[in-house]
Amino acid sequence: MVPAEVPDAEAEPDGLEDRLRRFVTIWSRAIFPATATSLTRPEFEQHLLPLARSLRDALHDRIFDATPAHGVGAALVGAHCTDPDALARSLGVVDAYLVLYCGEAADPAGELAADELRARCARLQATFAAGFAQALRERTLAEQEAIARSALAARGAAEDALHATEARFRAVFEGAAIGIGIADLDGRVLEVNDTLTRMFGGLEHHVRSRNVSEWVHPDDAPQVWGMYKELIRGERDNFRTEKPFFRNDGTVLWTNLTVSLLRDVDGVPQYQLALLEDTTERRLLTLRLRYEATHDALTGLPNRTLFFERLEKALAPARETPKDGAKDGTRDEANSGTKEAGPTSAPRPAARFGLCYLDLDGFKAINDSLGHSAGDRMLVEVADRLQSCATAPGEMVARLGGDEFVALTTGPDTQREVGELAARILGALATPISLDGREFTVRGSIGIVEGKAGESTAAEVLRSADITMYRAKSAGGNRFEHADAEADARAITRHGLTTSLPTALERGEFFIEYQPLVHLADGTVHGAEALVRWSHPTHGVLGPDRFIPLAEHTGLIVPLGRWVLEQSVLQARAWQEELAAGTFAGPVRINVNLSPAQLHHPGLVSDTVEVLERIGLPPGSLCLEVTESALIGADEDLLKPLRQLAEMGVDIALDDFGTGYSNLANLRRLPVSVLKLDRSFTQGMQQHPADPVDLKIVEGIVSLAHGLELGVTVEGVETGAQAEHLRRLGCDTAQGWYYARPGPPEMLHTLSMADAV
Repeated sequence: MVPAEVPDAEAEPDGLEDRLRRFVTIWSRAIFPATATSLTRPEFEQHLLPLARSLRDALHDRIFDATPAHGVGAALVGAHCTDPDALARSLGVVDAYLVLYCGEAADPAGELAADELRARCARLQATFAAGFAQALRERTLAEQEAIARSALAARGAAEDALHATEARFRAVFEGAAIGIGIADLDGRVLEVNDTLTRMFGGLEHHVRSRNVSEWVHPDDAPQVWGMYKELIRGERDNFRTEKPFFRNDGTVLWTNLTVSLLRDVDGVPQYQLALLEDTTERRLLTLRLRYEATHDALTGLPNRTLFFERLEKALAPARETPKDGAKDGTRDEANSGTKEAGPTSAPRPAARFGLCYLDLDGFKAINDSLGHSAGDRMLVEVADRLQSCATAPGEMVARLGGDEFVALTTGPDTQREVGELAARILGALATPISLDGREFTVRGSIGIVEGKAGESTAAEVLRSADITMYRAKSAGGNRFEHADAEADARAITRHGLTTSLPTALERGEFFIEYQPLVHLADGTVHGAEALVRWSHPTHGVLGPDRFIPLAEHTGLIVPLGRWVLEQSVLQARAWQEELAAGTFAGPVRINVNLSPAQLHHPGLVSDTVEVLERIGLPPGSLCLEVTESALIGADEDLLKPLRQLAEMGVDIALDDFGTGYSNLANLRRLPVSVLKLDRSFTQGMQQHPADPVDLKIVEGIVSLAHGLELGVTVEGVETGAQAEHLRRLGCDTAQGWYYARPGPPEMLHTLSMADAV
C-alpha cells in the first residue's frame, strides 16, 4: 500500500542526505501506525535511517547485490513491525520513492539507465519481503512452537495457567502473518488460522476437513513425503522445504513449508505443526526476472545466455545404459528367473547436434539508410520467420545480438536435418520485407557445424560456426557452408597472425632477403629485389603471401612498407659504398614492392623522398614495383604520386604483367619504365621443345615494350634453357632460382664477384 501523501517537489531539499531523510520521513509516516513499538515517531524515524541508507547503498553498488535488503526486512520485524500492513506499506514506499529520492545518489554520473534502476529496485523489494517473511517465520516458529508445546504439555497443570497459555497461543495463532495449521499424526487437520485459510481461498472447512496426504502436487520434490513419513514416525523433529499446493479454484499456491513434530511430556509424538509462508508472488517475480534475463527484449527470442545453456546441454555426453538392463549396478529381478531373455535391444543412436549461425548480409545499410527503428522492425520480422522454420522437437532459435541469429537442432539425424534447416531459413528470408513503403530482400550467410555430443565445448562449436559463416559471406553470401576443420585451423592461424602483427614490427621480427636481377645479355648482376620475411616465434619464417594481405587489412602495411623501403635503401647505399671501395662489383639498384594500400597513402611521395635524401641514395638506384592489378582502371589521382616519383628519376616497374585484364593501350599513360613479365608466360620454355605459343606471346610483349621504350624483366626463371630462350627473345633482365634463391645481402657478394672474374 503506497502512502497517500505526495511530496511537494518545490519544497524538496537538494542535498543527498536530506533526500534520504525525506524518504525516511515518508516511510515512517506510512508504517508507524501499524507498529507495536514503544518508540516515539521521531525515535522510530531515527531507527529507520540506517535501514534506508542500506537500501540506497545497495541501489548504488556498481556490482549489484540485493542481500542488504534481506537484513532491512528482518530489521523491521526486530523493531516489532510485524503487522502485514507494515510490509505492504514498506514495499509501496520503496517502489514509489526509493529511485525518486535515492536514484541521484545511486547514479550521480548517470551511468545507469532508468530501467536498470527500476529493475534493481524491484529486486530489492523482493529480497526485502523475503527477509521480512523469514524473520517473521523464524520468530513465529520459535514462539509458536514453544507455545504449542507448552499448551499441549500443560493440560494437567492448573486451570489458570492453562487459560493463560491458551490465551497467549491463541493471540499469536490468530494474529500471525504466516499460515499455521495443526494436524494429528494421521494427517487430519485440526486447527488452522485465518492467514492459512486465506491462502487456500478463504473457506475454512475446505482446509480443516482435509487430510495432509491429499495435498500431493506433481511438482513436489522427491524427498518431501519421505521426510514427512520420517517425522510422523518420530525419526526427525522437523523439516523445511518449498512446496506447492492446489487451491480450491485450481490455482497453485507456492509456499515455504516448515513442519514440526509436537511431543507430549514423555516425548511421545502427538501432533504436527505446519507453518506456511506464501511465496507465490515472489516466485512469479523470480520467473519474470529469469525470463527477462534469458530472452531478447526486441524479438522475444532466447538470448545468448539461454542459448548457451541449451547448447551446453545438447553437447553434454549421453550417459550409457547398462547392457543387462540393470540400474545403479543392480539387476532387474522382475525380468530374471525362469523367463527366457528376449532379443537384445538395439543400441541407442549417439546423440548429435546441428548448429546454424546466421548473419544478415548488408544489414548495416538498412540501419544507415532508414534508421535503427526500421532496422529493429526488420530484425523482429526476421526473428518471426526464423521461429517458423524451427518448430520440430529439439529445435530452437536464438538471437545472439545485432543481426546475428543461431538455430539449434538435436537428435540422431542432424547430419541431414541441419542442412534442411539452413535451407528453410534461406527460403524464409527470400520473401521481401516491407519497410516504410519499400520492399527489401533479406540475404543471409550461414555457417553450419554438426557433430556428435561430447566431442566439443560450446565455445568451440560457436567459434567454428562463426568462422564458417564468414567463409560463406566471403563466397558471396546468401548461402550456407559446412564447417571444415582445416579451414577453421587456417582461419584461427590467420587471426593469431593478425593480432600479433602490430607488435611484430616493434619486436624486430621482420627481415629482408634479396633476390638478384641478372642481365640476360651477359649474365652480370643488375640489381636485387627486396623480399620481406617474418620470423614468427611460433610458426617460423613466413613468406609475404602469409602476412601481407593481413597487414593490408589491418593498415599495418604502411609502416611495414616504409620500414622495408628504409632497410632496402640502406642496403643499396651500403652496396654503393662497397662498390666505390672496390670490394663489391654490384648491384647498386634495389627493387621494392608497393602494395595497393601504399599507393593510396597520401605520404607515399614525401616518405620516399625523405628516405632517399636522408640515406643518400640517388633516385635512379630505386625501382618501385606495382602489380598490374593495382593499376587496372587507375585514375589520375592514383597515378599522380607515381608520376612525381618517376619524374624524380625513380623507376616504376609494372609487376605480374599479363595476369590482369588491363588494356595494353593503357601502357602509354602509365608512368612505368619496366615490365615484369609473370612466370606463367615462360613455364612452357622449361620443356623441350619449348611451347611455340609461349614463345610468340613473349616475343610480342617484348616487341611492344621495347617499342614503348620499356625494359622487360622476367620472373621465375628456373632452367638454363629457359634463360637462353628469353635472351634470344630480347628480354633485358631476369630473376629466379636458376640464378639464386632469395637470401641475405652477403649472398650477392659471391654472385657479383663471380661476374667480375
